[in-house]
Amino acid sequence: MKRYIIVGAGILGATTAYQLAKRGHEVVIVDRHGIGQATEAAAGIICPWLSQRRNKAWYHLAKNGARIYPELVAELQQDGIRETGYAKVGALILHKEEKKLLAMQERAIKRREDAPEIGDVTLLSPAEVKEIIPLVNEDYAAIHVSGAAKVDGKAFRQALLDAAQKHGATLIEGKATLYQKDRHVYGVYLENEYYDADQVIATCGAWMNDFLAPLDINFQFSGQKGQILHLAVPGVESMDWPVIMPPTNQSIVPFQHHIVVGATHENDQGFDQRVTSGGVHDILSKALEVLPALHNSTLLEARVGFRPFTPDFLPVIGPIPNTEGILIANGLGSSGLTTGPYLGIQLAKLAMGEALDISLSDYDVAVAID
Repeated sequence: MKRYIIVGAGILGATTAYQLAKRGHEVVIVDRHGIGQATEAAAGIICPWLSQRRNKAWYHLAKNGARIYPELVAELQQDGIRETGYAKVGALILHKEEKKLLAMQERAIKRREDAPEIGDVTLLSPAEVKEIIPLVNEDYAAIHVSGAAKVDGKAFRQALLDAAQKHGATLIEGKATLYQKDRHVYGVYLENEYYDADQVIATCGAWMNDFLAPLDINFQFSGQKGQILHLAVPGVESMDWPVIMPPTNQSIVPFQHHIVVGATHENDQGFDQRVTSGGVHDILSKALEVLPALHNSTLLEARVGFRPFTPDFLPVIGPIPNTEGILIANGLGSSGLTTGPYLGIQLAKLAMGEALDISLSDYDVAVAID
């Protein structure tokens, strides 16, 4: 069995660690807390099938990411993990124009041919929408997609890490420094302690360039800041509501005692972890249009995370050209909760030398390195 060091324990790294540890490999996970990890901040909607994004390589990841979630949840439950933060609750895709809703319905039904997990796709009138979620603005009709799900990124990540540790993985908090010689990576330093590995796996998101600095390469990416709000509405029980996708770039995700709304998409902000008045205004102004009753909600919490994007907005996975002993995956962007587990499974397979379910040429690391 091999020894792997995984640097970065968002949903991608945590899935990779779980898969490798479950196969009996020695796994060391290194992660830093409190830096604005995207998974830690996120609560997401698993419903990629209505996306109008035309990139087939991205859709392959997103479609299969949605498909494998129930299988991965079942694996975790078999390992004694009961709370995963994942639930199949369906989705309401809202719009005021019936023509656009009918186009979405047609697209979803067509895609259901090779993705039966989409489930039922139903056009709902504004009155029917209000019956399901009384807080929705009465002007909105919707498409209901029964196969959609919600996931609490923080809870799902923790479930994966707990399961990995049950299989013998070690989790260490700290900043890892890459050790290499002549373009061969041998391990990492944590402060003054050295950890060697058969292979280092870098899944450190928006902090990838800093980690790869000893290799004297420039990993091209942009870190997008996202602010997200947790709101409670007095007297409202929203646990069983479907997730809500309004005709903006927002997601509205109901949980048992609160509703998560967001997120902002802020470029060129660096690693500014502040919750800003402008960010809060952007989120609430859009959310109140859809759910006017949120005007009387309680602001429970605000979170900030940083999403990594590659130059062509497509994840990359594989070895670094002309370098031994390291694999990387990065660039999941705003769909990380959907694609992360599937890509993590592929990354574990790649590390173990197994056949993949993707073509690496579609997600070539070289396009993000100069």
